[in-house]
Amino acid sequence: MEDTNKRSLSHILLFIIPSLVGLIMFMIPMKLGGDYTIPIAFLSGWLQDVIGAWIPAIVTYLIVAAAIGTLFVKAVRPAFVRHSPFLASLFDITPFWAAVRVLGAIFAVMTLYQLGPEWVYSDSTGGLLLNDLLPVLFATFIFAGLLLPLLLNFGLLEFIGYSLTKLMRPLFKLPGRSSVDCLASWLGDGTIGVLLTSKQYEEGFYTKKEAAIIGTTFSVVSVTFCLVVISEVGLEDYFLPFYGTVILSGIAAALILPRIPPLSKKEDAFISGEKRTDAEELVPAGHSAISYGFEQAVQTAKKNKPMQVVQSSLQNVLDMLLGVAPTVMTLGTAAVIIAEYTPFFQWLGLPFIPLLELLQIPFAEEASQTIMVGFADMFLPSVIGAGIESELTRFVIATLSVSQLVYMSEVGGLILGTKIPISFKDLIFIFILRTLITLPIIACVAHLIF
Repeated sequence: MEDTNKRSLSHILLFIIPSLVGLIMFMIPMKLGGDYTIPIAFLSGWLQDVIGAWIPAIVTYLIVAAAIGTLFVKAVRPAFVRHSPFLASLFDITPFWAAVRVLGAIFAVMTLYQLGPEWVYSDSTGGLLLNDLLPVLFATFIFAGLLLPLLLNFGLLEFIGYSLTKLMRPLFKLPGRSSVDCLASWLGDGTIGVLLTSKQYEEGFYTKKEAAIIGTTFSVVSVTFCLVVISEVGLEDYFLPFYGTVILSGIAAALILPRIPPLSKKEDAFISGEKRTDAEELVPAGHSAISYGFEQAVQTAKKNKPMQVVQSSLQNVLDMLLGVAPTVMTLGTAAVIIAEYTPFFQWLGLPFIPLLELLQIPFAEEASQTIMVGFADMFLPSVIGAGIESELTRFVIATLSVSQLVYMSEVGGLILGTKIPISFKDLIFIFILRTLITLPIIACVAHLIF
């Protein structure tokens, strides 16, 4: 009996200790290096400081390797890839995504060596992706990939899942375990939330509908980036009402979007094709939600084997670097080129002028030019709108750009690079719907403040 108790205690600790470390690393802001940040962001920043000058070249060669590997597998179809589910999912992809990888390799090489037309590799197009965004993603992928098993594999999601299902399911049409993804995004970074969601979907914990809702509804940018956005429009003193408005409008969008197309039309089935049943989230008689969640968490922790956890970590990193980075480079560069060198997004913004005038937003025509450009990159609206004289308008532009959430240079490209069942067309519709839902809320708050 004594040996059983000891073993039970070890299993409990195997749940508690790694899960606690995971929470600290991904979700607990602390003062590190003189600033408040989450530890994984601090580690990401440290890696960029150490090898930052080499990261664009490293990323370029990884993207090229992904393209060559994909073309080789498509042409030769070697047995060792076909017999490995991981390698097959990484390299045996559809012709469309193979073309995206090849184009990403071309963009990356052109940008790194400044070859071809300047509009491809300039600091505001390909250079923005390769030299500014991808180094951040590279460092984040390294540490997030290695440490994600702390959140995924040791029972934390089971414990929180059963504890919060009665809150998350009626409000957001989501299982309780999704609250961890939500918190990781809000407190950490939207990219971490997307990666966490993707892994949970691939492992059969989220249905197609749930993964789509979480990826496009809760993958909010970090507090740090929000500070950069509000500073760009010269309204640092209004950060608290700005971020409060982001939260308010984000919750409103999260309540509405799962109940309307395209998200409401997504199949509520797992990646295997099986349907979700209510029984999966029911707590058996004799248990509270917390006690049953704790029991399930310990059972999950018991199943871990050290080498499997290490293998899972390394596969996470490879999947992100070779699978996701090329997509971000391709789609992000293409979107920013269109935004920078064509009036396309300005034309798309014209229909919003009457709505902005109805909401009594000063300089409605100038503000309209910033609305759709946020689909290319979240930072562009604040850059374009920084010179507008009205503080109210600049507040609306900054807050809306963060609340729109889906932008191709990062979160949008990242989602398309994962297996989350969201198409490019879906992203466009969701972006527009988020704009229409959040803009009136933001405008009302802005009128109360200014």
